Amino acid sequence: MEAKVAPRLWRRLFKRDQQAELDPNRADLVVVASSFDDAEACSTALTRATGLTLDEPAVLRHHLRIPPRHVETVCAIAAQDGYAPAPQVGGPGTDPLETVILQRVQLLDALHCSQERSRMAGLAQRHDGNANGWDALQPRLRP
Repeated sequence: MEAKVAPRLWRRLFKRDQQAELDPNRADLVVVASSFDDAEACSTALTRATGLTLDEPAVLRHHLRIPPRHVETVCAIAAQDGYAPAPQVGGPGTDPLETVILQRVQLLDALHCSQERSRMAGLAQRHDGNANGWDALQPRLRP
């Protein structure tokens, strides 16, 4: 049993295995887990997730609302941790805050999801914005 656990643990610790293979812009990605409730624990959201494969990489996306003057700074800070802005859908609205979706590929578990959620909430708050929630995408399961 140790032989099976060690490679999986190694992949989680050093994040070098399959993550580079998952393109966040793939057309077959679907939302497999999400939470837009500040009071909901990531572990609860992941428990109720449908179609999530925990040993496979996922695209973790954080949905932020940031004043336009801070968007570039927020994206630059998040890039230091491997996040990139997702392509924008739609145009500018009447809201004074701009929607920014920051995403990166990673293995998803409750601890790391919670840590990243907290990090993104702090980043948004320090730049006069807020974090609305997160979701995770993986390729659609084949029947």
